[in-house]
Amino acid sequence: MSGQNIGDLSKEILADRYQCDRRLGKQAGRQTLLARDLKTQQQVVVKLLSFSSDFNWEDLKLFEREVETLKSLSHVAIPRYLDSFEIDTPNRKGFALVQTYIEAKSLQEYLSDGRTFSESEVKQLAAALLDILGYLHQRQPPVIHRDIKPSNILLKNRSGNSVGEVYLVDFGAVQTLATQQGKTVTVVGTYGYMPPEQFGGRAVPASDLYSLGATLIALITKQHPADLPQQDLQIEFEQITQLSPAFTNWLKWMTNPSLDRRPASVQIAKEVLEKPQQIHKYSLPLRQGKTVDTSRLFWNAIESSLLSGTIAVGTWVQIYSVFLFLLMGTFIINKYILLTVYVLGFVLGLGNGIILAIVTRLCFFPLTNSKLHRQVLATISILVSTSTSIVFFQQVTVMIFQNYAINYMILVLSPSLISGLSMGAISKYFAKWYQQESGL
Repeated sequence: MSGQNIGDLSKEILADRYQCDRRLGKQAGRQTLLARDLKTQQQVVVKLLSFSSDFNWEDLKLFEREVETLKSLSHVAIPRYLDSFEIDTPNRKGFALVQTYIEAKSLQEYLSDGRTFSESEVKQLAAALLDILGYLHQRQPPVIHRDIKPSNILLKNRSGNSVGEVYLVDFGAVQTLATQQGKTVTVVGTYGYMPPEQFGGRAVPASDLYSLGATLIALITKQHPADLPQQDLQIEFEQITQLSPAFTNWLKWMTNPSLDRRPASVQIAKEVLEKPQQIHKYSLPLRQGKTVDTSRLFWNAIESSLLSGTIAVGTWVQIYSVFLFLLMGTFIINKYILLTVYVLGFVLGLGNGIILAIVTRLCFFPLTNSKLHRQVLATISILVSTSTSIVFFQQVTVMIFQNYAINYMILVLSPSLISGLSMGAISKYFAKWYQQESGL
């Protein structure tokens, strides 16, 4: 079929049964067509492999493997095998595979149309695709797709909070583990979505997990994985996304270039997707480097917040008292009040340190997104410390400043915000320390 366009095939009837309509895709020596089964009047997909100038025997081997694999599969999210036959006419010679037609757009088409996917939707897609891969990988022998990418995933019937029905198509690169034993394996797949071991001709179930992770990253970033920066073959995407730390870690785990540092099975990958805290049961650190001991993490967070917080809050309130003197003409902060303020700084520092350590250990261990870590810690410190200080200064104002007309903004909100911003700045110093200790 080399050199033939769809005009040559339009309305042509193959095997006296399948009337060609339009082309869905084309590769070297192959065409995928939408056709109508004249017997059932149903639309079907016909994949053609032609004996043309660019034909090679590896293509025939893959084509025959796809036919045999589809015959053995029965899953609602996978096209169903219908027919296969040889084509031997004066115009063309080759083979044809007929399968059910799924009327749906591919994820690649959605991306091209400018569609965005939320974290919740991407997680739904991940769960659905893991279910499909679980079916394939549990076959005997296990079936490995080897070419998971946005154009091979279809999506339809999206409604409300549901991402819709998910389908996995194009088994032209499929391989079973049995075919690898004692044989030279053909290297197939798509650059950017293939794990490193697949370039060497090796494919295992975890290879599909890498491709799935890369596909999800492409949906989130709207960029081809090959166009994203890499460090030691690891795709770097977290700096341009606003994902939760847990989901970021999961995607980094799925796309780890080392097989030993990737999920060993679909079941494990899905368990951690649903329960992110379980990642520490299965994964090694996502990057080589120093591992921060939990006790050191807590000690540094509490020590830095306690000492710096006490000094910072007390010092800034003293400076603020000078402003009040210039504004009100008299000092209203005496040594007893200052002592109370330093006690506030001590309490804020202790509490802030404990909170920083807990949040870091639960959500950023191991650390993969230092920028998000800094932002989260600073926001938590400011909110918690400011709200706590408001309660404190409000009580102090009522108890001590009874002879003054209470200005809520000057005597309560302003010093409270100063305390909160001070603790926020301290949290960034701790975040920087953690980043350095993590080897990032």
